[in-house]
Amino acid sequence: MSGSTPSQRPGPPAVAGRPVLAIDAGNSKTDVAVVLADGRVAGTGRGGGFQPPKVGVEAAVDALAEAVAPAFAEAGVTSVGHVSACLANADLPVEEAQLAEALRRRGWSAVDSVEVRNDTFALLRAGVAEPRGVAVVCGAGINCVGMRPDGRTARFPAIGKISGDWGGGLGLAEEALWFGARAEDGRGEPTELAHALPRHFGLDTMSALIEALHLGHVPAGRCHELTPVLFATAQEGDPVARSLVDRLADEVVSMAVVALRRLELLDEETPVVLGGGILAARHPRLDSGVRERLAERAPKAVPQVVTQRPVLGSALLGLDRIGADADAGQRLRKHFS
Repeated sequence: MSGSTPSQRPGPPAVAGRPVLAIDAGNSKTDVAVVLADGRVAGTGRGGGFQPPKVGVEAAVDALAEAVAPAFAEAGVTSVGHVSACLANADLPVEEAQLAEALRRRGWSAVDSVEVRNDTFALLRAGVAEPRGVAVVCGAGINCVGMRPDGRTARFPAIGKISGDWGGGLGLAEEALWFGARAEDGRGEPTELAHALPRHFGLDTMSALIEALHLGHVPAGRCHELTPVLFATAQEGDPVARSLVDRLADEVVSMAVVALRRLELLDEETPVVLGGGILAARHPRLDSGVRERLAERAPKAVPQVVTQRPVLGSALLGLDRIGADADAGQRLRKHFS
């Protein structure tokens, strides 16, 4: 995990008072908003997923442009003062810099003011009254970031097992399959997962499911459907499924506590924003597990689940950058409420 240079400072005269282009781009969809300096939303757009690792940076930015164009048209502008982009797959500072340069080449900012962040920062800013706190997102993957008003940030690489990550919907599905397979063939302890997982696809055994996945009869992309099966099995009391849910709660809290410590916020009342499909679903065992562990390890942390559209956070970061007042932020929140 690393910090970054201050970035939550008011903008220079070149961007102060000018409109902001807010972009929130996830793996599956992109939301765009043109926001005036007083917090009014002048135009919006929506597009597909943002996946530069698969299609390349320029093609990924082309996809962003398809969402930006209608937002600009609705707002009646051809450029803005500042671009605030929170993007999936911007996991390392070098990737943020590369993507920021690609966005600058589009000319969306008339004064060449572009800031790119990982999309977890959008979730965080959407959930806090000021740029101060920690956020953990758990959807297909898992990530955590934190920030302070002076610009200090805390973050993790969040690029999979090579960076120490565990959890997220896809990771949980893989773990469930692992335990189900071993339960059926005798290498592992018994678990209802061995029956519930294949049953979800209309199959009788784990062996049949393994064969279907291996041969492509069940597309690998459908594995995410098994995560709700895991939570349902845990809710029914299965010890193995419950242990996986408990491990995820441990992981969420571990990331949050490390980020709080790095930002010297453990001794201050601080929001811990929880979001993404898995945490926002508020599965009882996971939700209570996160809150109990957080209370033990960071008693002054204030956990809250955020379900607002993350583009709100991108826009608020943009308003922070241009030095907008608090009324502008409140007006913007009201628009997205």
